[in-house]
Amino acid sequence: MRSAADAVGGDGRKPPPSARLSAMIVQVLAGKAVHAAAELGIPDLLAGGPRSSAELAERIGAHGPSLHRLLLALAGMGVLTPVGADRFELAELGQPLRTDAPDSIRGLMRMMCGPEVWRSWGELVAGVRTGEPPWELAHGMGWTEYYAAHPDAAETFNLAMAEHTRDVAPEALAAADLGRFRTVVDLGGGDGTLLAHVLRAHPEVEGVVFDVPTGLAATADTLAAAGVAARARVVSGDFFAAVPSGCDAYLLKQILHDWDDKEAGAILRNIRAVIPPAGRLFLLERALPETVTPGSRSEAAALLLDLHMLVATGGRERTEEEFRRLLHATGFATTRITALPRFDFRVIEATPA
Repeated sequence: MRSAADAVGGDGRKPPPSARLSAMIVQVLAGKAVHAAAELGIPDLLAGGPRSSAELAERIGAHGPSLHRLLLALAGMGVLTPVGADRFELAELGQPLRTDAPDSIRGLMRMMCGPEVWRSWGELVAGVRTGEPPWELAHGMGWTEYYAAHPDAAETFNLAMAEHTRDVAPEALAAADLGRFRTVVDLGGGDGTLLAHVLRAHPEVEGVVFDVPTGLAATADTLAAAGVAARARVVSGDFFAAVPSGCDAYLLKQILHDWDDKEAGAILRNIRAVIPPAGRLFLLERALPETVTPGSRSEAAALLLDLHMLVATGGRERTEEEFRRLLHATGFATTRITALPRFDFRVIEATPA
């Protein structure tokens, strides 16, 4: 099969459609190769310097020749750098795959390209035909039930969410200006990464992390490590049943995109039932384009992530207007939408209507 590079002539003309589609296939393969590196712990083993494929195979417990071919592919993508005939070191591009890297996305890579999500994508065609969530077709249960029954997979999922939150939190929280509130509750707050950012930035604020038990497994440790545990409560519960009352600001980061409009509406109505008249609701979500521009990479990425929500949770990304309508239907008035271009996020602020 020709690669996209092979299809580009010396005159610099645009590759034909078949070559561009072929390149998309190769991108899928690249993601799986990087996932294998993260799963095998190769970046961690190379953190101290170059190693040969034989050394790595012995440490990992892998088949040497097969591992060597994986290392060559990773080097070809720039994740690793060849050093001599059969030694490899971690390139700059591969550093975030280390467990201890400050910008680590190892958990995100293991979740997004791991077997649970991958099996679900295998049911996309069936899901499109039937309307059934592909995750449920693949696993025989919803994603929340699956993670509750598989703690190792839940741990990877929670880590992935924390890694993404770590990156987006500073800009999102600056836009939300949460220092004006006395108590902030992070609904679906997982390991507490987002609330820890809030409380570190605003020493006078107290907070609550609210989630299901599997989401809260590491929350106390996160809050303690951030030095904010004395100002935070960890509360277990189900936001489809009820949410904590007595808070001034309700924060939901990428929660509504996990659910369809009916379920998202149920969450919002439970917040509306307890939020004080002067309270504020903050949604931190990606926003889909109102109209699609063919060939736009940023728009294509957003739309593919929407498709991922269909596959992995049965949820959906939404446009700004769709958020406004959803909020209006559940008793809220949208007061401000702030765009965060670097992450294609929106900070949506709303008040009880």
